[in-house]
Amino acid sequence: MSDTGPFTEDVVRQITRHMNDDHAADCLAICRALGGRPGATAARMTGLDAEGIEFAVTDGGADHPVRVPFGERLTERPQVRREVVRMTGEARAALGG
Repeated sequence: MSDTGPFTEDVVRQITRHMNDDHAADCLAICRALGGRPGATAARMTGLDAEGIEFAVTDGGADHPVRVPFGERLTERPQVRREVVRMTGEARAALGG
């Protein structure tokens, strides 16, 4: 991912750091339920753009890139939080939690 769309590299770094530091369990839930990696044991956010969010996921003892598309194209930073909250809720519901 080289084009971050409407988000500067600094904003992407800030969001990535926040997600990894404060929402590691949410990253893992999103990757398990929405990212096609139900056996994942770890996940860390690696980036995002207007269309989706990217992770590095540990599954089966190996690392895999995972991209989960947003429900819509995002154009403003406040939309990122709303979309990640939505994705987390959807993922937790799918995982039974």
